[in-house]
Amino acid sequence: MNFDLTEDQTSIVQAVQSVCSRFDMEYWDRLDVSGTFPHEFYKALCEGGWLGVAMPEAVGGAGLGIVEAALVMQTIAQSGAGMSGASAVHMNIFGLNPVVVFGTDEQKARFLPPLIAGQEKACFGVTEPDAGLDTTKLKTFARKVPGGYSVSGRKIWISTAQVADRILLLARTQRLDEVKKASESLSLFYTRLDRSKVEVRKIDKMGRAAVDTNMLFIDDLFIPEEDRIGEEGKGFEYILHGLNPERVLVAAEAVGIGRAALDIATRYAREREVFGRPIGMNQGVQHPLAQAWMQLESANLMMLKAASRYDAGLSCGAEANAAKYLAAEAGHNACQTAVMTLGGMGYSREYRVERLLRESYIPRIAPVSPQLILCFIAERVLGLPKSY
Repeated sequence: MNFDLTEDQTSIVQAVQSVCSRFDMEYWDRLDVSGTFPHEFYKALCEGGWLGVAMPEAVGGAGLGIVEAALVMQTIAQSGAGMSGASAVHMNIFGLNPVVVFGTDEQKARFLPPLIAGQEKACFGVTEPDAGLDTTKLKTFARKVPGGYSVSGRKIWISTAQVADRILLLARTQRLDEVKKASESLSLFYTRLDRSKVEVRKIDKMGRAAVDTNMLFIDDLFIPEEDRIGEEGKGFEYILHGLNPERVLVAAEAVGIGRAALDIATRYAREREVFGRPIGMNQGVQHPLAQAWMQLESANLMMLKAASRYDAGLSCGAEANAAKYLAAEAGHNACQTAVMTLGGMGYSREYRVERLLRESYIPRIAPVSPQLILCFIAERVLGLPKSY
């Protein structure tokens, strides 16, 4: 069993590192302060063809797997871009998996090439204020009208909606009392984000200011029938298909951000002298850093296992959820350890670890809470009774 990257995978990492090297920590700090989307970084990745890494070759993508997509995302986060860089392209790299898997040939040819080329950006509209993680309780309704649907409702925690051209939208197409199962009344659409019908209201948050997060107010948005993905009422099923690879990518990003923080902290520990010797000589400093490294490497192995199983067409729900949980915790711990290693300087903006710490909360919270992952493992893997 070989855990090393292949020659091609190593080349992918090196190529993405080359792109990221043009955007240093000062670049990301500046955008974090100004709350500006990283348009230059996004364009550079587009020019390298990286947005199409997991897209079919027939539409201009590289036709590679989730392992390769995860390596791209991890390399971006590890470069110091953190979640600011990863979230800027995350949706565009894999968010349209339902279109790739369930879309018609016409839809793939119409939707995917502009995304790969960077001519269009997309956002993901699922979560709602009153539903949270209980997706079957969504209230946004798509009413059938001549030629398509008229959609009204609210969405929350929608990233990149300030800059997006299109939205992958999950909406109810039947009333709950009209179906036997709540999941059967949801449909999936990929359509223009018509700002005359959709108010995009930015949410101020603790970190990752360079990538916007928003509340959406949708009022009679017309969606042509040809923009519906797959069958009506099957949207929940289509979304579920992409949950495992999404967890894998988030895990890869969490490991990346943890490695970035650990690198800063270890360099500081080697160079910073107190009482006539480097602080890295003290076991009280060494041991937390060593522990952080072990946690990150362990999580990374689970991430690669989950990604490999997905690419091989094997079940990977347990592995993908475990990878997301372990990586999020490890990444956050590494960032917190880095801040404490630097002490007062860790709390300042100068050494950047405070930004990485703020951003490390994102993979812990989204796209699923650590508590629900623990419930999933307890019930689906260990066979314990459902607790909620």
